[in-house]
Amino acid sequence: MVSDPWTKTSGPAQTVVAVVLAVRASRLQVLLWERALEPYAGAWSLPGGELAAAETLERSIRRHLAAKVDVRELAHLEQLETRSDPGRNPLRWELATAFLGLVPADVDPVLPADTRWHPVDALPALAFDHGPIVLAGRERLRAKLSYTNLGFALAPATFTISELRDLYTAALGHEVSATNLQRVLLRRELLEDTGAQRPSGPYGGRPATVYRFRTRELEITDQFAVLRPPA
Repeated sequence: MVSDPWTKTSGPAQTVVAVVLAVRASRLQVLLWERALEPYAGAWSLPGGELAAAETLERSIRRHLAAKVDVRELAHLEQLETRSDPGRNPLRWELATAFLGLVPADVDPVLPADTRWHPVDALPALAFDHGPIVLAGRERLRAKLSYTNLGFALAPATFTISELRDLYTAALGHEVSATNLQRVLLRRELLEDTGAQRPSGPYGGRPATVYRFRTRELEITDQFAVLRPPA
């Protein structure tokens, strides 16, 4: 029998997942949920699910995230990558498009019982290929902290330079000089002085200037910049 070249064949299932990152307890952490169904029932995985009919990828991941965390609390969301290994799901052929989402450090979403924050540098065993996807999200964040203003998505609305330095240190995985960070961000005109000051601590010292990001929309500020670890 000669096959008809116009006959439709079933394609792969289309799914979306999200690497939602935040700095919590001075560590970069990712939002994971515990799977209830096979495959990998009981294992931790990234939140997500199937793409519905006539649904865009971004609308789909926002819908799935709404079941785990208030999507209004996401300061940034962007497409990260697509995984297409035919064996990534042992039960079926499945493509997964991953997104990177960021939550500011001062936001503490109410989570369902099956969902929890996990330090990226101490991940549990994850379902599917979600471990490499988490690390890809971390590397995307680290790269963009160097050449864009993406720090706004990790930071609260206002902050001191030392507070911002702590967020960059947690996200980048190495020490960051507050003086150098202030110099770089002010030179690029990313920060603006709010006119307020934070009172000095119990050991005295000068009150700290309170800053905010000039815009909370993503901008490329220096496409060749790299925030390197100290020598």
